[in-house]
Amino acid sequence: MGVRDELGKDLDGLDAGVGGLQTVTATVFDVTEDGKVNISMQGADIYGVACTDAYRNRKAGDTVAVRRGAVPVVLWRLGDDPADTEQADIEQIATQTAQDVQVVRAATYGTGAPAGSGWQTASAVYVRKVDGKIEVYFQVASVADPSPGTPSVPAPKAVSITPSASGTWRSGRPDDYAAAPTQGDWTGRGNRRGGWFYGSSIQSACAGKTVSKMTVAFARKTGAGVNAKRPLHLYLHAHSSPPSGQLNLGSGPEELLSLSVGAKGTATLPAAWVAALASGTAKGLAIYAGGRADYMAVTGGKITISFS
Repeated sequence: MGVRDELGKDLDGLDAGVGGLQTVTATVFDVTEDGKVNISMQGADIYGVACTDAYRNRKAGDTVAVRRGAVPVVLWRLGDDPADTEQADIEQIATQTAQDVQVVRAATYGTGAPAGSGWQTASAVYVRKVDGKIEVYFQVASVADPSPGTPSVPAPKAVSITPSASGTWRSGRPDDYAAAPTQGDWTGRGNRRGGWFYGSSIQSACAGKTVSKMTVAFARKTGAGVNAKRPLHLYLHAHSSPPSGQLNLGSGPEELLSLSVGAKGTATLPAAWVAALASGTAKGLAIYAGGRADYMAVTGGKITISFS
């Protein structure tokens, strides 16, 4: 049964003596990969709570209204008017869209001079390509109407790089029993380390450009480790593809992101790591931890590269 059906059933069956639909406030501390949320409510942590369509742009830290019951449901977010908080995002999307579209209002031709006013005779035409766009310059004998200025060249669009492979290593060799990159040791058979591999894609994407930021997105699988938030212990590595022997770790660890069970999140990589990945000194990312405390399995690994 869907969230709407559950909510409708509860509303239809309310007893007047109960005082109506019972809601309480809660705090979201993680958003899961399937769009649900993990919340703190009345002193307890509850995982995998479904949400109505009214709760959009879900993120950790939100204060929300929750329908209590055996199956709690997040009804909506409490806070500022979204019209204020979303304006910057809308403007950014509109600006990017305008930059992606090359516009000429009209292109006509004929054997005679064009009709109407404002036309200028061009004695020569020049063209060039800048940032993948065509620029056209017309040389005229005299300027009857001032030319518009040439817009500045925008920063290259961000690029997302998906791992070409991933895996887990234990005792110096690949661990085929792990379905996703894993850190730590739950059973006492040895610490695991997981890795994501990108070939030369990161270095190629950065060639000839100025990198301003790299972020990486991860999601924590259910059924591995404790439910509470635990940190990913991130490392660099220098393997372009999965090694047949040990996955050797580079710089690290960095605890850039903590996730509860089922949650997804994005981490911003340190500047030194960005430089290493962009130059090809480092090739990918890894996770490693000792013992049970931070044991978890992780999926994702998509790196987004922003330029300036």
